[in-house]
Amino acid sequence: MSFTPLDFALYAGALFILFATPGPVWLATIARSMAGGFQAAWPLALGVALGDVVWSVGAVFGVSWIVSEIEGFMTYLRYGSSAVFLIMGAMVIRHAGDGISEDRALTRPGMMAGFVAGLVVILSNPKAILFYMGVLPGFFDLTRITTPDLIVIASLSFAVPLAGNLVFAVFVDRMRRFVTTPRALRRINLTAGCLLIAVGLVIPFT
Repeated sequence: MSFTPLDFALYAGALFILFATPGPVWLATIARSMAGGFQAAWPLALGVALGDVVWSVGAVFGVSWIVSEIEGFMTYLRYGSSAVFLIMGAMVIRHAGDGISEDRALTRPGMMAGFVAGLVVILSNPKAILFYMGVLPGFFDLTRITTPDLIVIASLSFAVPLAGNLVFAVFVDRMRRFVTTPRALRRINLTAGCLLIAVGLVIPFT
């Protein structure tokens, strides 16, 4: 390897800060956890983590120019992401009165809808783009990176956000379990639906 454990530790710390900064991923995680619990949220966390790997590997291979070259594509991706969250939010609001155990489209599509949502929101997240294309090269000299280095960087880019989002989803799910009355469930689902719609409305302007 061309870099020391300290270099990788500093990068992992930066990844944690990226996770800890509230944004569309947080809102999406809260919304899905409130609507369907941890089961509905973990696929989103997996999609986000894989998206982080895509950005980190892309940065390592020196493709930061892609952001400017395919700006139109990124715009389409943002609008597609927006549509996904608007539809999900509308579905949650439509079924706001359903019980937790009921088979709803949002909470039990489950894995594919959550995974795609997580992947799309991270790939179209300017915060992630700026971090991987602008900040990551500050931690590593991209001309010196070897295959083992790349494996470690990609693994950290996957593991740190995945762990953070899973813990966050568990926390929201545990809070949700205290709610048992139909009236409270309806309020939670309405809130979740509004959060998803908020994500869909914010993404095109971020």
